[in-house]
Amino acid sequence: MNHNFDVLIIGGGAVGCAVARELSRYDLSIALVEKEADVAAGASGRNSAVVHAGFNNKPGSLMAKLCVEGNQGFEAACQELDVPYRKTGKLLVAFDQADLDTLARLKAQGEENGCRGLRLLPQEELRAKLPQVGGIGALESPETAVFDPFLYTAALAENAHQNGVQFFLNHQVTAIQKTPEGFRVTAGDKDFSARRVVNCAGLFSAEMAALAGLDRYRIYPCRGEYFILDKTDILPMPIYPAPKAGIGGLGVHLTPTIHGNIIIGPSAEYIEDPADTASTQPVMDKLWAEAQQLLPGLKGRHIIGSYAGIRPKQAPPGEGGFRDFVIREEVACPGLVNLIGIESPGLTASLPIGRMVTGILSLSMDMTEKKDFTPTRKGILRFRDQTPEEQARLIAQDPDYGEVVCRCQTVTKAEIRQAIENPLGARTVSAIKYRAWATTGRCSGGYCLPKISEILTKEYGMAPEEITHRGEGSHLFTGRVKV
Repeated sequence: MNHNFDVLIIGGGAVGCAVARELSRYDLSIALVEKEADVAAGASGRNSAVVHAGFNNKPGSLMAKLCVEGNQGFEAACQELDVPYRKTGKLLVAFDQADLDTLARLKAQGEENGCRGLRLLPQEELRAKLPQVGGIGALESPETAVFDPFLYTAALAENAHQNGVQFFLNHQVTAIQKTPEGFRVTAGDKDFSARRVVNCAGLFSAEMAALAGLDRYRIYPCRGEYFILDKTDILPMPIYPAPKAGIGGLGVHLTPTIHGNIIIGPSAEYIEDPADTASTQPVMDKLWAEAQQLLPGLKGRHIIGSYAGIRPKQAPPGEGGFRDFVIREEVACPGLVNLIGIESPGLTASLPIGRMVTGILSLSMDMTEKKDFTPTRKGILRFRDQTPEEQARLIAQDPDYGEVVCRCQTVTKAEIRQAIENPLGARTVSAIKYRAWATTGRCSGGYCLPKISEILTKEYGMAPEEITHRGEGSHLFTGRVKV
């Protein structure tokens, strides 16, 4: 196989896949290398799943500009890519006069950034709108939305793939060497040649820059922990506390997901290990207490799980807050485009970031648009969302639609098969989970995981010992017992 490309992208998060999708509009040979067994395996799959409006970001910053641009084009992009999206609006809630002053400042800042429809609500209007929420006032953001970040990232990747981008999963970059023609990049067991390299490695972006000879950057991992609540209709929109100065995030908030659950979080804790996604008792206790201040009616019986994500922050401990995105071709290493510190709102801004990178590369490369670029991608049809008549038609067409594999989420065998046969070739349980949404219900896979494993072994020829949760080091079966 030829491993010579015009552009090599490092990192398969939302930003890397958005860059791949935007570059696939042009007559270029493009590859993306990702160290994990699937896309969205890092911060892009461990976050609040919110499309931000852009009022939290400093006016004039790339964060502000690209977030607002991303927000205002996100719905159309999700329609093209067949990704679930719902504009819910959002409330930032004040609990004292200092919070009210913060909300007034954020409203003015958001309007300067180009945010639409921001409105301050007095306590009586907050009570009328959401009587279950505590607080003495709020800032309403009508342009905030929720979506599925796993499907979004996978959809970007699949659309890029159908437009010619090659994906190399399980390929960790270990060396980057400048050559007269461009770069030689060692990833996994392969050597790639590329005229240009785009570093979208997220938490490891500073490490990738250092491999190319640029040691000026530093990333500080900042962990955010979350609770997952069972499906409920107690909250129609995300609610956030008014942000406090100096913390590494936006504060603990409650967010209804596109699938009907509620997530609580995140915390903000600087840590040493960028792979440490543990949930910790002291932090989770604090999350729960803060969540109950926002929504006093919460009960412990609603909790069905937890997770954590890691922000790639440029601001060190002690400084906190946010530093602006770095998106530039390096003067000291021509042909290397670095994306450093792409934390929230990086998901919201991902496609504008992709267009910005395309613009940077166009300054030194011939960028001829393809005549046959396909902007649309079709996802897995959700059996549970169809009418009874359509469900009957699907079962008649394919009997696998008549076999429910995941009872909690009503996911059929036909959907599981489509997830297994995804265009990127990812075969982990999490790859199936995030495409078909099996194993995400109250039983956390207790019912459907054995069935999925049986499908993988009996119908796709995998040995049980080959089945993993997220790739190497997460095997579900370690041996056989005699029965």
